[in-house]
Formats: sequence, structure tokens, C-alpha cells
Amino acid sequence: MNEDLLAQGQPGDPPGEARYMALAVLTGALAGLIGSIFHLVIDRILVWPRLLERHLDGWMLVGAAAAITMTCAVVAAFVVRRFAPEAGGSGVQEIEGAMEGLREVRWRRVLPVKFFAGIAALGSGLVLGREGPTIHMGASAAAAVAESFRTSELERRGLLAAGAAAGLACAFNAPLAAVLFIIEETHKEFPYTFRTYLGVIFAAIAATVVTQLLGGTGPDLPLPAAGTALALLPAFLLLGLVVGVIGVVLNRSILRAVAFGAALQERVPYLYPAAIGLLVGALLILLPQAVTGGESVILELAGGQMGIAALLALGAIRFVTMVGSYSSGVPGGIFAPILALAACVGLAFGGGVEMLVPDAGATPAAFAIVAMGGLFTASVRAPIVGVALTLELTGSYALALPLMVTCATANLMAQWCGGRPIYTELLERTLAKAGIRPPPPARGPTGLA
Repeated sequence: MNEDLLAQGQPGDPPGEARYMALAVLTGALAGLIGSIFHLVIDRILVWPRLLERHLDGWMLVGAAAAITMTCAVVAAFVVRRFAPEAGGSGVQEIEGAMEGLREVRWRRVLPVKFFAGIAALGSGLVLGREGPTIHMGASAAAAVAESFRTSELERRGLLAAGAAAGLACAFNAPLAAVLFIIEETHKEFPYTFRTYLGVIFAAIAATVVTQLLGGTGPDLPLPAAGTALALLPAFLLLGLVVGVIGVVLNRSILRAVAFGAALQERVPYLYPAAIGLLVGALLILLPQAVTGGESVILELAGGQMGIAALLALGAIRFVTMVGSYSSGVPGGIFAPILALAACVGLAFGGGVEMLVPDAGATPAAFAIVAMGGLFTASVRAPIVGVALTLELTGSYALALPLMVTCATANLMAQWCGGRPIYTELLERTLAKAGIRPPPPARGPTGLA
């Protein structure tokens, strides 16, 4: 009877619900702990180029940095391919597949491989985000909890979603966006019940508490910007059209690069990650703003005075290094690199608006912040998450209205251009490689396919 009530989403078993909430909190705390340690270690390691500069200079410095990043990329790719092939890339698509019953979360091998190979990849300077590994590790922690406490299949799927939300909350210190990500991005796979829905919330809260205890409170990208005049809303709508197109091009580039990297791997093993590592390592010395996940780059660009042409050139380089890094087969996400790319585009766009209408009160920083949500939306196709994530990351709540305009427009433009959600396409590619035919699209609780 209790399972029937649970399946209908009705609270009918207080002891069972209390047990499940406790498991969700445990999952969130584990995800927050693992993810926070993951972040702290990467932060410590990423200072190595500056330490290297104390002992070398000139082309010797460039060559040494390139060799270090190349070695880390090849080692990370080797560990992934040898021990846990599903640990490569973001991992979000793996969790969506597992929630749908099409993939298996082998947490015993995913957790260590994602953790250590992820540290090697991100710590080497590759253009990857920390959120992909923390989401995958959070869901892996959930799989461990579900197995240890012998939960039902419905509860296991709910805990996977809770662990994924906890991983995202930890990555960006953004619990609301994490919950909305599960609701909007996994609305076809998530088992909507009273118990599982509340479990996602409790897990995100627990992960955020642990993250703030270990890493501090406050937004990860404090970029407060004053509100903009209503007269500038057409400019933000135009920005949405621009980043909508960029998002579609980005997704297609990633998919083609992933296919190219896989094909080259069959012919010449590890040549592709080695080449990407050499490029990124050299850029760590020659043009540091063009590499790494991009969080510090965003803060630096927002506080600088780089010209429009330079911003566009930097954005183009980061586009290439991001696509190359993700397709190299090492663990890493795309959220943070997307935000950094969007900051380049938004600052350039805002600079142009400022030049054309100097009296309108346009600030390039405001356009940079709004572009982050817009490009995220165009790629992931989750506009509500794009708005919430940007607001929680930057603390710029006065930009809520322009953010909504840009994200909605970017989503519409991506749809018109034939774009599809990046994780849906990555999951389909993974299933096709494994010889699994995905089920036909289902209608989610909102009536959207």
C-alpha cells in the first residue's frame, strides 16, 4: 500500500519518508564533501604554472608547461579508457541514462577514476568545468548509499537525481539552480513523487552546507551589476539571438570533435589528448586567459578594459580549446567553460552597445552576466536553470528581467536553428555506441516532450 501511495506521489508512510530523507541528506553530505575536496585540490594544483616560472623562462618555460599538460591529459585519458570509460566527459548524460534504466552507475570504479583523473585533467589547465565530475561523483555516492541501504528501484532513481543535484550545488554553491536542473533537465527521467522530489531538495541543501563549511559562503562569481533601463531590453533580446546561434554551433562542434577524437583514438591511441595537452599547456604561459575552466578568467575580464576585438579573439580561442579539451576523453564538464566563453561575448556585445548608445547607461559587465545564462540555455536548453544559476553564481539579482529575456530568446533561437540539448545528444551517441536503442520521447509533467 505504501509503495502505491509513493508511486502516486502521496505522503502515506512517515517512517519510510523519514528514512528516505535521511538517505538523501547523507547522499548530499557525501557529494558535498567529495566535491569540496575535489575543488580544493584543483585550486592548490593550478598554481603550478606560476611556480614553474620561478625556475624557467622563455621557450623552455613554454615547452615544460606544454609537456606537463600533455602528460596529464594522456594519463587522465588512459586511466579513463582502462578502468572506467563512462567516466570520460561530463557524466551528466550517464546519470540521465541511469535514471532511465539504460545505463548503470558503477560507483566503485567511477568515483576513484572521476576524482583522480578529473584532478589531473582540470589541474593541468584543460578547459573543462568542475561541475561535470562533481555531478557524476554525487550520483555515484547516491548509488553507493542506495546499494548499502537496499532501497527500492524507485528510491534508487530518486537518489541518483538527488546526488546529481548535490554535485551541482557543490560545484557552484547554487542549491536552487541544482534543484531546478533536475526538474528541467531530467523531467523525462526523474520519478516525480512526494518522496523523491523532496529528497532532491534535502540533498542540495546538505551539499551546500558542507560546501560552505569547507569553502566559504557567498557567490562563486561575485559580479554585482546595477539594474538596466527598460529601454535596453531590445539589446538583451538581440544578445539572446546571438548566443542562441553560438550555442547551436558549440553543441555541433562538440559532437563532431568527440566523434573525431574517438575515430583518431582507434587509429593512433592517445594522439588526440596529447595534441590538445600540448596546445593548452603552451597557452597556459603564452595566453593564460584562453585556458583553464574559466572562473578566475571571468573575474579578471570583468575587472579589466579589454577591447572588443581582443575579447572576440579570446572568445574564439576559448571556443577551440574548450571543444578540444572536452573531446579529448578526460573527465570534465562544460558549464564553467560555457560561462567564460559567454563572458567574452557579452563584454564585447556590451562594449558595442555602449559605443552606439553612450547615454543609455549600458554596462558591459551586465551584458556579460546575462550572456552567461543565455549561452548556457542555448546549449543545455534549460532556460529556468540558466536564469537561476547565473543569479546565484553572480549575486546580480537586479538583472533578473534582462536574464529572462535573453535566456528565453536564446532558447527560442536555438530551437529555430535546429539545436537540441547537448546532454540528450551525448546520451544518444553513448547508447548508439553501446548498441542500445533509446525509448521514444516521453511527455514530461509539464506536457513538454
